[in-house]
Amino acid sequence: MPRPELYRSQIIDLTTTGRRTGESRRIEIYLHHLDGRLFISGQPSPRTRAWVHNVTADPNVVIHLKVGAVDDVPARARVLEDPDERRPLIEAAARRWGREDVDVMMAQSPLIELTPSDAGQAA
Repeated sequence: MPRPELYRSQIIDLTTTGRRTGESRRIEIYLHHLDGRLFISGQPSPRTRAWVHNVTADPNVVIHLKVGAVDDVPARARVLEDPDERRPLIEAAARRWGREDVDVMMAQSPLIELTPSDAGQAA
């Protein structure tokens, strides 16, 4: 598993490219992991966040590690919408946050999976 420092739950910064401006947009967000998968979710809200729109327009992002190891990791992001694919990751995020409203999170929480760029190069 490349970059083991990625595979622990932690607060990171995530840089996306603005879908309208083309400018870098940086947010602070919580990185989760489950069974070797990296993902980001958010608190439930009926509106789609700008960072999700940005990822849909351009999946190339940068994960900025800032706790323990400090590093900038290029990655590809994929918005997860399929309920069967979302549920185990949403459940994991809910457990980490001490939430019990998994159905609300399933309906309203954004969810993207991150694949570090160097992970796809190992063959």
